[in-house]
Amino acid sequence: MEASNRPEDLKKHFYLDCGFATRALHAGEHVGQPHFTNHTNAIFQTSTFTFETAKDGADLFAARKEGFVYTRMGNPTVLVLEAKLAALEGCAYKLAHPEKTVSCIAFSSGMAAISSTMMAILRPGDTLIAGEVLYGATEDFFRTVLQPLGIRWVPVETSNLELLEAALRQHDRVRAVYFETPTNPLMGITDIQALSTLVRSIRPDCHIVVDNTFATPFLQRPLELGADVVLHSTTKYIGGHGTVIGGAVIMVDEEVRTHLYHMMKDFGGCPSPFDAWLVNAGLKTLPLRMREHCANAQRIAEFLEQHPKVDRVFYPGLPSFPQHDMAKKQMSGFGGILSFEIKGGYAAAEKVMNSVRLFTLAVSLGCVDSLIQHPASMTHAMIPRGERERIGISEGLVRLSVGAEDVNDLLGDLESALGNA
Repeated sequence: MEASNRPEDLKKHFYLDCGFATRALHAGEHVGQPHFTNHTNAIFQTSTFTFETAKDGADLFAARKEGFVYTRMGNPTVLVLEAKLAALEGCAYKLAHPEKTVSCIAFSSGMAAISSTMMAILRPGDTLIAGEVLYGATEDFFRTVLQPLGIRWVPVETSNLELLEAALRQHDRVRAVYFETPTNPLMGITDIQALSTLVRSIRPDCHIVVDNTFATPFLQRPLELGADVVLHSTTKYIGGHGTVIGGAVIMVDEEVRTHLYHMMKDFGGCPSPFDAWLVNAGLKTLPLRMREHCANAQRIAEFLEQHPKVDRVFYPGLPSFPQHDMAKKQMSGFGGILSFEIKGGYAAAEKVMNSVRLFTLAVSLGCVDSLIQHPASMTHAMIPRGERERIGISEGLVRLSVGAEDVNDLLGDLESALGNA
């Protein structure tokens, strides 16, 4: 039987009566692995698995027996990561709905997770309503892959429930509502609970899909707020150290899980055992890292908001941020990402990025060290300029992924770089 298709194993390793940090360390650690005496879970770096007898192999392929046959279809190291993520995203949901199964499927990248999820849910003729501010590659997938397959893509500002309601009523066969919260790179917040209630009242068979990469389950758990499916690029905060590419999907719908497993198996977007092991190792320190990310980002956002060369700061932790109260309601912290518009447009932004010493000029985010990048020319360059500007991604916008360095050193680095702008 496929390793990713064994929810009964996950139930036994949720640590439902423990706090988040305990689950990050212990949940799922030895699920699906032989009972050796190793302290940490082992890396099963193998492409295939052996059978004791011919009948044993036949029973495994016929799903009459649990086990592993081929790493693309399931691997013990990957199963540990899946069990831990399911426990971190779904513990409170599981306590409230003991009859439900919370399951996870890991992928080789965040985009593999996103594309496979959409392909598992949607069919030609369906409509996808998606947030109008998305990661550039996500939007590109909706435009260049889904639309030619006959799937209507409708961008909507999901934080505006009136606009969302109009779209839900206007379009036929709305099968999924997909959004990020906070958004990339402007940190916009969507009220997950209010959106879920609205969608259920109009389209009860619609799947609510949330990209939770920026917040992580430490700060926000969409399943508790009404979502059906939660996505992560585990490359980011969950891995945390810039060493691995990965993705994951956590869900409560068994039909979605079945379709998604076949997408992973048949398209081949499975993670390697070593990558899964690296992500799991990073996940164990997620609570520690997120506290530092949040604290440092708050200090830097407050500093930038008062700087004379900065026009505007986008960070939910600032009382001046338009959706500050909403973020405070559904998140336990405000994360480590912020963006700011610098006076002088791209020329000034370029000067700042070339002048920093501690911030590394690189895309991606969520590493323990701090990164700086320019969305309009980098992560969102594939979005037409007019559309970028309409949604607020200006030429002077700079995004920071604030790391865990001493915050005074980071503040000094930014002060010096802004002085050169």
